[in-house]
Amino acid sequence: MCLITFAYHCHPDYPLIVLANRDEFYARPSDLLAYWEDEPSVLAGRDKQLSGTWLGLNKAGLFTAVTNYRDGTNTASDRRSRGDLTRNFLCAKKTASCYIEELAPHQHQFGDYNLLLGDSTGLYYCSNRAPNSQKLSPGIYGLSNALLNTPWPKLEYVKAKLAEVLNNTELNTKTLPIDTLLTIMSDRAEAPLEERPDTGISAAWEKLLSSAFIQTENYGTRATTLILQKTNGYTQIIEQSFDANGPIERRSYSLNIPVIG
Repeated sequence: MCLITFAYHCHPDYPLIVLANRDEFYARPSDLLAYWEDEPSVLAGRDKQLSGTWLGLNKAGLFTAVTNYRDGTNTASDRRSRGDLTRNFLCAKKTASCYIEELAPHQHQFGDYNLLLGDSTGLYYCSNRAPNSQKLSPGIYGLSNALLNTPWPKLEYVKAKLAEVLNNTELNTKTLPIDTLLTIMSDRAEAPLEERPDTGISAAWEKLLSSAFIQTENYGTRATTLILQKTNGYTQIIEQSFDANGPIERRSYSLNIPVIG
């Protein structure tokens, strides 16, 4: 995952709304959103190279998503995949707080990460680039390739657009508009030079990665995912997949699970 915005207890009917873009090289093989054959309770896309995932749910009511923390000066290549963090949480079926506690002594074995974990006790954020984990309060949040709510232009844009939908009295009904929400993540505008972060990579890549939706010949947004959870636990997950030529397939699932938080 490279861009996530989410509203936590900000809507009277939807305690959790998540929008996320996964950016990756098109050549990296992945399975589309589905229940896993080897772990039938897990609903997620899957990286076929290392068997992890970028975002997922399970039938016990666990939610997780991960992004990398971008630091071009840190080129260590011997660390564990960030996809293990999400896969292990969904498969181990431990509480989020227990998982964070057990992860802490081993967190620096992994590539630099930002991790969201949710269960019936709450929604949590942790990173091996931050000193402490956080149990999140209600609000609208954004996460890209820096710490939570770091105000990169594309992050501020998607947060504002999500807030706009939630504050629109015509749209603030018991059924939120799926296509309107997904469109938030499709913006291709690149940030002005003076507003782009400096993460230690080339200026050309900073420019390319500054838009919410990315599409080049070899690299881009591979999936846009929307999660909508109602107060009764009814949860929808919709994922639109892409390749270098554009949209491929949209998949939708619904399940009844404990409300996150």
